[in-house]
Parts: sequence; structure tokens; C-alpha cells
Amino acid sequence: MRDAPPTPRDVLTFWFGDTDDEAKCIDQNRGRWFGGGDAVNDAIRARFAGAVQQALDGGLTDWQATPEGNLAYVLLLDQFTRNLNGGSPAYFAGDEKALAAALAGLDRGDAAQLGRPQVAFLLMPLMHAEDRGLQTRCVAAFEALTASAEGPLKAHCENFTQYARGHRDIVKRFGRFPHRNALLGRETTPEEAEFLTQPGSSYF
Repeated sequence: MRDAPPTPRDVLTFWFGDTDDEAKCIDQNRGRWFGGGDAVNDAIRARFAGAVQQALDGGLTDWQATPEGNLAYVLLLDQFTRNLNGGSPAYFAGDEKALAAALAGLDRGDAAQLGRPQVAFLLMPLMHAEDRGLQTRCVAAFEALTASAEGPLKAHCENFTQYARGHRDIVKRFGRFPHRNALLGRETTPEEAEFLTQPGSSYF
């Protein structure tokens, strides 16, 4: 018997777990988010590859009707595409749709209905955008998220904010992420080539 297609709740539970403690959520899942490796990639492929492809093909738009469903849709297109397609231009295949969904959710006030870890991932498509205005908006949103947090959660939010600033600074300087050039077949300028020899030059 085949598994039932995943629901938005399945996506969110896989990514965030089932705790309501926001600091604990980040503590428990940051390894999965930012360094899960083959084990996490394989788990996503086994359970969610079909849903990712559906979203890429223009399906699952009904998920966008609620804040939780829209976040799950964004995760499929912004995060899971990256888990499934490392080393390939398909790594970025969902970025346009993810960004549109994220902006729509932010504009309708979804952030007020979600926890801070969830809001951080709603903002990720803006962090990944090669657009100076969106990068500025992303940093401002993360700074607001940090200002609203307390205790251990505040440090976690500040860490997210530092990464957002790093992304912003690169796009502010170059208008794009130079480390994507080779993968996307873009010509690298001499200034970009020199920059890519420096630590902290490669954010995906």
C-alpha cells in the first residue's frame, strides 16, 4: 500500500518537530536544517520528493490558503529543493515560486500567526534573493524578530540575523551571489573572483 501524499502538517512536523518551545525547536533542529547531510536529504527524498515536484510543476497552490500551509509550500520550494539538488542548477529551481509565496504570506500578516523559527524560514526566500531591496527587507524583518525575543531565543534570532546581514552585504556589493556563478553558467568578474577567495564569501 502506498503512503498517503504528505500534508502541510507532515512537512512542518518533519522540519520543526512538535515542541511549542521556540528555543528548544531551534536547538533540536538546527543540525537538520543546516548540516543534516545525506541522512536528511534521503529522508526528504523518500517522503517529500513527489510533493516538491508537484509544487515545482505548479501544483499544491491550495496549500497557500493558510499561514501554516503556505509555510509548508515555501519549505518544499526553498529548502527541500536544496536538499534534493545539491551541485545542480535545480538547487534554485523553486526560488521564484517560493519567493512569491513568502512575500504573499508576509504581506497578509502570516508572521503574526507563526512562531519565530517558522517566521525565520518564511523569510529565507528573501535571504536567497539576488535583489538588494528584498535583502534590506529581510534584514529588517530578522532584526524585528530578534528585538521581540527574550532569553536563549534572542541569541538564536540574532544568529539568524547575522546570516541575513551577510547575505545582504554580498548582494548589496555585487547585485548577486558570486558563488552561484559557476553552477548557473555565469561569468565571474575579476572583483568577484578575488572576493570568492575570502572566508564567508559563499552563501547559498
